[in-house]
Amino acid sequence: MRHALVFGATGQIGFPLLGLLQNAGWRVTALSRGEQSDEPGLEWVRGELPTAQGLPARVEAIFSCGPLDGFASWYAASTIECARVIAFGSTSVEVKRGSADAEERDVARRLREGEELVFATAAKRGATATLLRPTLIYGAGRDATLTRIAQLASRWRRFPLPRDANGLRQPVHCEDLAAAAFACVNTPATQNQTYALPGGETLTYREMVARVLACLTPPPKLIELPSPMFNAALFLAQLTGRATGLGEAAVRRMRNDLTFDIGPAQRDFGYAPRKFHPRAQMFQPRSSES
Repeated sequence: MRHALVFGATGQIGFPLLGLLQNAGWRVTALSRGEQSDEPGLEWVRGELPTAQGLPARVEAIFSCGPLDGFASWYAASTIECARVIAFGSTSVEVKRGSADAEERDVARRLREGEELVFATAAKRGATATLLRPTLIYGAGRDATLTRIAQLASRWRRFPLPRDANGLRQPVHCEDLAAAAFACVNTPATQNQTYALPGGETLTYREMVARVLACLTPPPKLIELPSPMFNAALFLAQLTGRATGLGEAAVRRMRNDLTFDIGPAQRDFGYAPRKFHPRAQMFQPRSSES
């Protein structure tokens, strides 16, 4: 029986990945900050990186579904024996690299350095690594973009956008990402490769938001404002703490195309993500989180 170690196992990608591994007969050890119940073939270790204790000394595969920089540092310092590593980063490594926002540039830097460290460590140990870069994740109510839009729109009964928010997006469901990681572990062509993982449909930012609002009950109203009016409304919302995390760089990206090539992932491991058909429950967090 093959043994997998999963980090970020209670998160939006890690949780469905556990089911895929268990159904395929893998023995799984998973790390969690909170108390979890063991199941046949699934053992939970309580802790967090980099100080987690009680992890196995040897496994066939490691899956990192949490923050890449923390995992990369742990992996470089660990003594675990493992021939195969699958780790999630983000397309933000490219999108935010040239941002006017210093914090966003720092995110891109940490992602890039994390990827480099994972590959370097794997090579030093004679292992192989695959880095996966999702686009906008949704599906488990744990993301910071579409779920936040749904929550704010439900609270306000409306949601404002600048009138020219027509940059292209490719939102991707978390279960499709879990399936991608699972497919990679047994596919030699993916070894020592990096893949963008967009969703199965390309649509404008405005249309993406409109579909989110349409699936809520009652559907909030989408209000499109001229840019000066939207900027003034955003400024007031930031002053009152109702638009935290939404800065000028993020608003500017609403007008920019952020699309990625699905071809390499389709070719190498049959990646076939679903189109964007959101439902209200996709923006409701699971009750037990850790």
